[in-house]
This record gives sequence, structure tokens and C-alpha cells, in this order.
Amino acid sequence: MNILAIESSCDETSASVISNGKIRSNVVTTQLIHEQYGGVVPELASRAHQQMILPVVEKALKDAKIAKNALQAIAFTRGPGLMGALLVGTSFAKAMALGLAIPLIEVNHMQAHVLAHFIEEPRPSFPFLCLTVSGGHTQIVRVNSPLEMEIIGQTLDDAVGEAFDKSAKLLGLPYPGGPLIDKYAKEGNPMAYDFPIPDVPDLNFSFSGIKTSIMYFLQKQIRQNPDFVKENLTDICASIQHTLIKILLKKLTKATRQTGIREVAIAGGVSANSGLRKTLGEVGQKEGWQVYIPRFEYCTDNAAMIAMAAHFKYLAEDFTDQTVSPLARMEW
Repeated sequence: MNILAIESSCDETSASVISNGKIRSNVVTTQLIHEQYGGVVPELASRAHQQMILPVVEKALKDAKIAKNALQAIAFTRGPGLMGALLVGTSFAKAMALGLAIPLIEVNHMQAHVLAHFIEEPRPSFPFLCLTVSGGHTQIVRVNSPLEMEIIGQTLDDAVGEAFDKSAKLLGLPYPGGPLIDKYAKEGNPMAYDFPIPDVPDLNFSFSGIKTSIMYFLQKQIRQNPDFVKENLTDICASIQHTLIKILLKKLTKATRQTGIREVAIAGGVSANSGLRKTLGEVGQKEGWQVYIPRFEYCTDNAAMIAMAAHFKYLAEDFTDQTVSPLARMEW
């Protein structure tokens, strides 16, 4: 059972081949053009996907040593994501599946992040909780099976990845700023500055308030000392990161106590954050969790996770047809 998977939801063009549940190749090309604009420019992302998708797919097939006529299905990210970027991957997948006369499999990008945990050992047991954290999403997901997932908590406004990137922008750091905050935080004091923890009901999150408080804090300090950020960058980054991670782990701990589930995973681009990975391990040991953290290459957007999700959908004969279109705000 050979499946080619395509990921094009944002600014990574990626293709992967999976054979009988084992990843044979995973090619990812990151678009660097957005750095000069301080964020992803949708039109430029779409054009870059058009340029890269064919060579990326060809390399994935070559690396996997799989010929096109040996494929049994083509999988693609239907959403959520940037509409123009999704259109490129969807159109390519539809055309290739039509040309080869094989089935199409649509994949929800966020569900694929969760299923990235099944690419390699150790794999979580069902049911488990997954904290999915990225630039566009912050969710706590109860995973009952590969095809049955329920969001039990999510952000009411901004995502934690956006909070990292916007904070970095306030500090004058280049895009993408989240990884730079992580880098500088390693050298700083996480208790140097105190930022408020939002009081949000149930298992939901909110990050708009923390972004505002960071902005006002910096404005106040810079009025008193124009070199404040430069002189205290590591401590500021450490304090911001500490606060954001504290918000995440507070709700995740509440979720495990409410559900009684002790199998806990993280997924999404922000799961590559070293502070989050370290703190999750520490809290997990204290709370008695079995913690699962994916390899860095499976945290950020990649087609291997799309392929893994497609593997389970293929087994369930969950296919789509040529009338399918991308969904920028795809629901679960």
C-alpha cells in the first residue's frame, strides 16, 4: 500500500511516500522569501508552491524508490491553511490521482499533526490527550482512535504561536521570531519579569491579553530606558516564554485531571520549542503522565504527518472525489 502525500497549507512545500504504514521519504522545502516581510505573504506563498511542488514530489518518489504507477492513492492537505497555498496542493493531487486513476484522500492538517506521533515508536495508547500548538491553533484534543478526535479546549482568540511571533516582533527580532525567543530564553532568567496569567473558563485559552500586557510593559520600560530591550533581551525572552508555557501546562494539567487520561502528547510547530518540551517532561513526571514528544522534523509542517493520517483513512476506505475543494477554515 503506497500513498503519496502532499502538504501545502502555508509556507512549506512538502511531499512524502508511505508504504504499509512506514514513511519511506519526507521532502520539505521552506520558503525563505517571507523573512523580509516579517510574516507569510499569501500570494508569494502560492507562487512558491507552484514552483516547488513538482520537484518536491519527484524527489519524494525518487527517495522512496517508488514509481508513480506503484501508488495506490494520493493524499493532500485540504485545510486549514492559506487558500491559495491549499489550492496548489489540492489541484496537483487531484490531477495526479485522475491521471493515474487512483483514489484521493483528503486530510485535516491539524489532525495530521496529532497523528505524527504514529510515525515512529514510542506511540501513545488510546485514549490520549494531545496539546496541538502552532501559529494558527492552540487546542487540547482527546484522541480516541486515529479517526475519532474531539477538541475539548481551544483558544478563544489568538494562538500561542502567534503570541510568540508577535512578542518577538515587539522586541525587534526578525521573522520567524518564535524560535529566536526560545534561543535567547535559554540564557535568561524566566522569573525576571512577571506577566499576568489569563483567567479563562473551562479548558479554553486566550493569548490576546498577554500580548497586550507585553506591549504595554515594553513601552513603559523603553520610555524610562531606550536601551532596555537590548540590555535585558535574554531575561525578557525567558520571562515571556515561561509565561506562555505556564498557560499551556496549566490547562493541560486541568484536562488530565478532568478526564483521568495520563497519556499526554504535544504536536504542531510550537512543540519544537525546547522550553515547552523540557517543562512538559518535568510536569509529566510530577503528575504521573506518559509523555510523547515528536522529533523536531515532525513538529513543523511536513508531508509525513499527512501520509500517516492518509494511511489510517485508506484502511477505513475513507476517500474523496474530484469535486473536492480546499477549506481555509476546515472543521473537524
